[in-house]
Parts: sequence; C-alpha cells; structure tokens
Amino acid sequence: MSAEMTSSGFKIKVQNIVAYTVLEGTISLDEMLQKVDNTEWQPEQFPGLVYKITDPRASALIFSQGKVVCTGTKSLEDLDKAMKKIVANMRKAGIKISTKYTTKVENIVASTKLDTELSLDEIALTLENSEYEPEQFPGLVYRINEPRVAFLLFTSGRVICAGAQKEEDIHKALKKLQKNLGEIGVKVKPEPDSKK
Repeated sequence: MSAEMTSSGFKIKVQNIVAYTVLEGTISLDEMLQKVDNTEWQPEQFPGLVYKITDPRASALIFSQGKVVCTGTKSLEDLDKAMKKIVANMRKAGIKISTKYTTKVENIVASTKLDTELSLDEIALTLENSEYEPEQFPGLVYRINEPRVAFLLFTSGRVICAGAQKEEDIHKALKKLQKNLGEIGVKVKPEPDSKK
C-alpha cells in the first residue's frame, strides 16, 4: 500500500498506520532505556517505553511482556521497515527477543477530498449513525459497521477515515459513504486531480 491510493476513484492519502507485534521473551525496559538511544520511560505515568526512530519516522511503545505497538508510518512498506529496525536495534542492544514475529495492522487513518462542500447540519439530521456537535468539534462523525470504520466529515469536503485494517476496507467504506450520502440527496464525488 502506497501513501496514495485510488482504486475506489477517491484519491486517498494515508496519514498514519497503527500496528503491533508480540515478541517472545520478557523485555527489560530499564536495560533498553540505558542501551538504546531515543527512548523514554516514565513507569509511574505509563507502563510502556517510548522508542522513536527517524528513518522511516515512527514511534514504538514497548511493553515488558513483549508487545510492541508501532505508530507514525504512512505505508505498509515503511511499517515493515520500522518494525525490522526496532527489533534489530533491540537485539543489537543485547535484549533477548525472538527474531520471528507477525505484525498486525490495527488502524489505518487516511484522508481524501470530495469535490463539494458539505452541509454538516443537514447530514447530521438525516444520516443515521452520525454525530455533530460543532461547539465541541468542527467535524461530523459518521460510523459504518461493514467495514467497521469511522469517518470525520468537514464542511470543506475533507474526509478522514479511521479504523480500517486493510487498504480495500478504506475503498469499500468510501463507496458506502458515497452511496449513503447519495440516498439522502447529497451527491459526492472525488475531487479531480486538476484541483490538487
């Protein structure tokens, strides 16, 4: 999956991928703090150690039981590189962990732009599963169950999709959003490339 995808007709830009793996073995966070650069750990505030890398740019939350949560990458390729680098650096520092692991994507956050402005008040009144409280947040939240994602819709036509675990889910969800908005009289289509 690249940072930009278009198979649904919508030009999608991946903003963030959250994924995790579980490494076999117990991780000494104290040892990591001493031996690995760019680490922070404040156990009285949070049980996980924060480890930041720059190429690719990513942050990892590392827990003593072996769970590693990686966030900040914008493509699956970068996610894979980041996880490999994190594990390699831990091993280099003498932390005894498994070299075999499986990375599971938990959440892909992506954005797109519609070729229209949206009347969020109208959409909130007619679209089921939508919440809009402009005094608290300028976007409308709209949830669908299949695939299970949440959308943030903004008056400008900007749309953020969160919760997808696969690229196809983002495209399926956008097609469903387009259909559901169409059913309440809101015609939406992807913004043409010429406006980019």
